[in-house]
Amino acid sequence: MIDRNFKYGDRVQLTDAKGKLYSITLAAGAEWHTHKGMLKHDELVGLPEGSIIKTNQDLKFQVFRPLLADYVLSMPRGATIIYPKDAAMILGVADIKPGIRVLEAGVGSGALSISILRAIHESGFLHSVEIREDFAEVSRVNVEKYFGKKPENWLVTVGALQDQNFESDFDRVLLDMLAPWECVEIASKALVPGGVLLAYVATTTQLSKLAEAIKDSGNFTEPESSETIVRGWHHEGLAVRPQHRMIAHTGFLILARRMAPGVPVLQRRRRPSKGSYDVVD
Repeated sequence: MIDRNFKYGDRVQLTDAKGKLYSITLAAGAEWHTHKGMLKHDELVGLPEGSIIKTNQDLKFQVFRPLLADYVLSMPRGATIIYPKDAAMILGVADIKPGIRVLEAGVGSGALSISILRAIHESGFLHSVEIREDFAEVSRVNVEKYFGKKPENWLVTVGALQDQNFESDFDRVLLDMLAPWECVEIASKALVPGGVLLAYVATTTQLSKLAEAIKDSGNFTEPESSETIVRGWHHEGLAVRPQHRMIAHTGFLILARRMAPGVPVLQRRRRPSKGSYDVVD
């Protein structure tokens, strides 16, 4: 039987009665101090998840291992992270699954890298390309800290994606950068027929430019775009209502699939709305 109780080296999450979260890594002989007493790490070792522990001044905490979303939102950042709601959608709509090969460009702080590595398992492969060395280093630290070591199926390259050389070797290409339309050509070279190109962009201007670049390339299906809005709800007895705060717009997802080489795209038959394109005299 697997021992799932806390042990030294585990990262644990403490939640007080107000719902405030704290994360610590258990170390022998260490102490964690609060405004109302302290906890000895040794007292948590051997306890199961879902235990209640209290400081020497009777301040109580629930103790669990942090979920992926908890870890991502609390880890050090070099760049803005892809939030858990968007990462979950990316894994779903891009069909990230065990055994596939994924090319990721724009690593940031490593939040999406962690989600991808969990989804592809050891049988898959992730190649992450990041143009900034400082961001790449932050992502390396965050990923290795999460998994406890550097995943053997993860390669990080520092440099511009356009400077790399790929030939139909990846099942998925994920872009998170300022000008992803500049990488449509190399994405088409890197993807196998039927492979998925997915980009995460923040503004409608970026969305429009990328969509047109994908269409102009002639190598992909008609791109589809979406955004994910999450609204929490308050429930206290019969008082059930939406929360006043919500995670609204963070970014857009745009997705297309690689056509077979030399096969023309099947154009969708629809009339553009007025004002869709500039009028040419």
